Amino acid sequence: MLRIAVPNKGSLSEAAAGMLREAGYRGRREPKELVLIDVEQDIEFFFLRPRDIAVYVGSGTLDGGITGRDLLLDSGAAAVESMSLGFAASTFHFAAKPGVAKSVEDIQGKRVATSYAGLVSAYLAEHGVEADVVRLDGAVETAITLGVADVIADVVETGTTLRQQGLEVFGDPILRSEAVLIQRADSLAQGSLDILARRLQGVITARGYVMMDYDVRVELVEQACALTPGLESPTVSPLHDKGYVAVRAMVPRSRTNQVMDELYDLGARAILVTDIAACRI
Repeated sequence: MLRIAVPNKGSLSEAAAGMLREAGYRGRREPKELVLIDVEQDIEFFFLRPRDIAVYVGSGTLDGGITGRDLLLDSGAAAVESMSLGFAASTFHFAAKPGVAKSVEDIQGKRVATSYAGLVSAYLAEHGVEADVVRLDGAVETAITLGVADVIADVVETGTTLRQQGLEVFGDPILRSEAVLIQRADSLAQGSLDILARRLQGVITARGYVMMDYDVRVELVEQACALTPGLESPTVSPLHDKGYVAVRAMVPRSRTNQVMDELYDLGARAILVTDIAACRI
């Protein structure tokens, strides 16, 4: 039986649970449920703190898990990212009072406050910078104001909280993070993990595409297919009226209305769009 760790709370947990449900796995009925066995799918889910998941997977206690790329790298565990999942995106930056630093090299000899000490220490070492990394739990934006750091390293969304503390972002991003599926590099359950990964990839693809059907005159089919090339090739079927064909293709969800407008201007009609519940590509 495959043993997989899932975040037990927060937005990361909700998004992961939703993706797993769409992939055909059972969801837990109670928020306090810590272990869930899906007998039909031969998989056991363990609901753990997101920060602990990489440690359990890296130790070999569990076969795989869903967590943040930031938490994986910060843990230093012997686990590797096997695929990105497309949600819970975040960007890590350094920030300081104006004029304190403009690049990572300017951090040399300074104090850096962060909730991701392992991640930041590794980044600084990679750039040959020696600094005193101060680990804090929770928000770190006030660390400079309170005198425990010269620089902070944290997730930056809009930058509003930093500006309220008189801070500004500098240098290149430390990391662009998102939710990822992880495993041990030498996992003995690779076959079962591949099935899980294919299912999750199917959800990602289904979320990113719609199915578009339309009718178009035979002499316009090549131009129409250029607008809707699909993933490999569109499906073109004859209609009762020999002058028309029906075309079906997957279209990026973000371009749905634009493509519909272009097809209509070309002469296509009966343009229909449907959601894709699941797929294997």
